[in-house]
Amino acid sequence: MLDWTDRHCRYFHRLLSRRARLYTEMVTTGALLHGDVARHLRLDEAEHPVALQLGGSEPADLAHCARLGEEWGYDEINLNCGCPSERVQRGAFGACLMAEPQLVADGVKAMVDAVGIPVTVKHRIGIDRGEDYGFVRDFVGTVSEAGCNTFIVHARNAWLKGLSPKENRDIPPLRYELVHRLKRDFPRLSIVINGGLKTTAQVGEQLALLDGAMLGREAYHNPWWLAEWDRAFFGLPEEPARTREWVEEEMLRYMEREARAHGTHWHAIARHMMGLRHGLPGARRWRQVWSDHRMKALPPAEVAAIAHAPVSSAEPAHAA
Repeated sequence: MLDWTDRHCRYFHRLLSRRARLYTEMVTTGALLHGDVARHLRLDEAEHPVALQLGGSEPADLAHCARLGEEWGYDEINLNCGCPSERVQRGAFGACLMAEPQLVADGVKAMVDAVGIPVTVKHRIGIDRGEDYGFVRDFVGTVSEAGCNTFIVHARNAWLKGLSPKENRDIPPLRYELVHRLKRDFPRLSIVINGGLKTTAQVGEQLALLDGAMLGREAYHNPWWLAEWDRAFFGLPEEPARTREWVEEEMLRYMEREARAHGTHWHAIARHMMGLRHGLPGARRWRQVWSDHRMKALPPAEVAAIAHAPVSSAEPAHAA
């Protein structure tokens, strides 16, 4: 979810679900060691519970960055061992680390020793075309001995050559049964499933067998789905006030605060809202208005008014 689940996206998603655990985009250890720490780690108190996902392989660097995450207030440190992109591989992190379970274990141990918050790992069920269950079983076994108790398992292999990151989310087949088998073999561990889940019913089926489910792109593109989760998965009562219009109004207030506090332009925030009215009449026009670069000079409240205004045949194309 690189460049997707930034702090503005997470604030938006928190308006939709009070209880779902939010994850940052992957932040590399190099970005924190040599870059702008505040830009990468700044968060809003409303985001909790929220996890910092790190990309890296050097134990000392991971420990240092985990400490930074704890100092900035994150509730969990998550190590990414699932990203298949070649750029990530060149940095010696992501899915290629599954071939080096002891190195991952060393990194996890260093982080566990450095912080007082949970350290978790996100990974695939295998790399390239190998289909041996023993590979992922041994990976989980080795890393769990270093102090990791939660594994978030994308139920596809990562093909390190020949497929783009997008193709790696679609072409390698989903094999949920391997994730279920991990839970049977490691009953004391928390096993969370990821990959291909698009409906509340599908998530419910997995939660009957596992400890959690992680949702990514489907939740991003159809964010109103999150509004069901508190009731469906956490047993919380409905919130009558939580409507799409209320969420948009809250985001307008957030845009104004961000502009005053950090000089953030509303366009950088609004891009994460594009799916809010997915499936509703007028959604296409609403989306076009909020994403129209010609609107950038207007205050966000005016953009919202245009997005909701009735359409006449005399109106310009950008508002149609």
